Amino acid sequence: MCEREPIHVPGSIQPNAVMLAADAGSFEILAYSANAADVLPPAFFPPTGHRLEAVLPAGIVSAIRDGLAAHSLTDGRGLRRIITLPPKGAGSQGESFHLVAHVHLGRVIVELELAPERAEDFSAASPLDTELAMARLRAAESLTEAAQIAALEIRAVTGFESVLVYRFDSDWNGEAIAEDMVPDWQRPLIGLRFPASDIPAQARALYTKAKSRFVIDRDCVPVPLVADRKAGNAPIDLTFAQNRTLSPIHLEYQRNLGVDGSMSVSIMVENRLWGLMIGHHRRPHYVAPETRAAATVLTDAFAMRVQEIEGKALWSERQHHLDLQGRLVRRLTRTEDFAQTLMEGSPALLDLFGTSGAAIVSDDAVRQAGATPGEAAIGALAAWLRTSVPAEARSFVTDTLVLHHAPASAYTETASGLLAVFVGSERRHLLLWFKPEMPSTVTWGGDPRKPVLPGSGPVAVLPRRSFERWVEERRGHSAPFAPWKVDLAEQLAEAVDGVVLRQRRKIAELTELLAEKERLLEQKDLLTREIDHRVKNSLQIVTAFLHMQRRQIADPAARQAFSETSARVMSVARVHDSLYQGDSLEQVDLGQTIQALCDDLAGMAGDEHSVAMTAEAGLMVPYRHAVALSLITTELVTNAFKYAGRPERGARITVTVKGRTDAAGGQEGAVRLTVCDDGVGMPPDWESGKAQGTGLGMKLVRAMLEQIGARLEAENAGGACFTVHA
Repeated sequence: MCEREPIHVPGSIQPNAVMLAADAGSFEILAYSANAADVLPPAFFPPTGHRLEAVLPAGIVSAIRDGLAAHSLTDGRGLRRIITLPPKGAGSQGESFHLVAHVHLGRVIVELELAPERAEDFSAASPLDTELAMARLRAAESLTEAAQIAALEIRAVTGFESVLVYRFDSDWNGEAIAEDMVPDWQRPLIGLRFPASDIPAQARALYTKAKSRFVIDRDCVPVPLVADRKAGNAPIDLTFAQNRTLSPIHLEYQRNLGVDGSMSVSIMVENRLWGLMIGHHRRPHYVAPETRAAATVLTDAFAMRVQEIEGKALWSERQHHLDLQGRLVRRLTRTEDFAQTLMEGSPALLDLFGTSGAAIVSDDAVRQAGATPGEAAIGALAAWLRTSVPAEARSFVTDTLVLHHAPASAYTETASGLLAVFVGSERRHLLLWFKPEMPSTVTWGGDPRKPVLPGSGPVAVLPRRSFERWVEERRGHSAPFAPWKVDLAEQLAEAVDGVVLRQRRKIAELTELLAEKERLLEQKDLLTREIDHRVKNSLQIVTAFLHMQRRQIADPAARQAFSETSARVMSVARVHDSLYQGDSLEQVDLGQTIQALCDDLAGMAGDEHSVAMTAEAGLMVPYRHAVALSLITTELVTNAFKYAGRPERGARITVTVKGRTDAAGGQEGAVRLTVCDDGVGMPPDWESGKAQGTGLGMKLVRAMLEQIGARLEAENAGGACFTVHA
């Protein structure tokens, strides 16, 4: 079959070039094309046994050695020069060649292409034309517009009679999405689809490595490679060779298509083969090397514009879904009935992923929204998913459900597509989204069921001959689910499991524990502590969600806002942690709480910042005071990180917590909290000693001060220094 054809080792090259293959260590020539005698003096033919220095100019050989040392001639990169070889004999003149050299698998591959005697007869792309074409590509606002501009500009540059933009789908079927052609072009391909077998896997792999291929004449006679015994038995790998011959099956395919001269340039988007820029000509067609390079550059510019257009659309859609899912998760944190919350209100499960129906299966109970199969059918589907999907898989997704679950044939109109995620490892709960059938017609370039035909002679199979329009009716398919939507669905299932179901399990455990206690006072004590523990856990979950959201945001200001909000939530969590661990249910060890909080803040800020903490042991304050002072500490410390840091090092911050004493040295039962840094100090408008900041942080500080009847003093003392008297 053609999928197994070793197209990277054809054993021959196109006749418009001469090839030499040398050992990358010794530069001894190990193989050559049979037409090398046309360019080499008789004394150096055959060239095997000679070194490259004997047949190439010394400067070129030196440049190849330098490229080898710098590793700049591998992975498809090459050395390009125009050289003149010495005359072959007396009375002859030296000829000019376009030389391309690269290194692959321990071989130096040198290709010599004879320069045209009259270069002016072949149009060459000017830098200005290329620059203007790239500007028009950058201005394109849609994929369709960009593809049409690319086809037009590349055809104008290369002179092909037809240039089309060929895009692969997720199954490697292809579609011509844009085409520019001469008026009398008789076989337009725009809008046609082509099966994956037309460009098999090994050809796609080669396109990923070697980005361009130009063929002057489909019917040219290939020039075989002649190898010395020192080259070994393995054929010379021509993966990156510019003039490698095409496979017989490919040439027959072009013959059936009515194409002689051709071009194909890979369209690489995010290091993946997105498609091909294809040129067709009904006669032999020569393209100058400079123009080939320009076509490759323009194709790369188109690929970058594709990435920008598709990336922008994807980012916008993902942000919309992230916003919906974030709001839904926040609603979940305030509920005891996760199924009701997911199915009712706004946003709800049905609002995600652009589906027409959604359902939740919790044990044997089914809840539905939108257009879905019946309750019994969903129950049967859930049972099938629990037993058929591998245990390690967290989700199942398809756009052709009937191919996996035969009973789905009864409801393909409402549920041809399915995204299902398991909540928890026990698989008791399932979240499901359904997509309806999208009946469609696909116009193929020929019957896709007949990709090859039996051959004879050296070619065992032949590509199909017909490219007439062939229409296929497609049923049982839905619009596919994008992979990132599957990821978001799995994250939602984790949130349901972590925020709601685990809370419910903890409540059940707590209820059992309380039932064992004999005294009501002991029950109250345990319940209060568990509530504080749950509040702390819930706040930590909220902090985790803020971190998750922060990683999805590129804007520095927004990321900073999320970090500050996370720190504030964390400070309250620390107070509840102290309540949970302490002996009293109403009093908090302030020094212990602030110490833990400072450790957390220093860890979030990074190694360049440090916080030194001094606290009076056993300083107990009411819960309300502890929350306010923790929030104030968070704002003052994070402000110090932000403004006191220096380019060469971070901020050094000292925090002191101790009780205030009266004039006689007795304890007043009050607190003095000091936060100082080693920065440049405060601006003059802070000299009054009042907290006059206008930012959200200082507004929060003033609110907390007012809440507990405290006051704030600010001064410059080797840096900014704030003292809270509470």
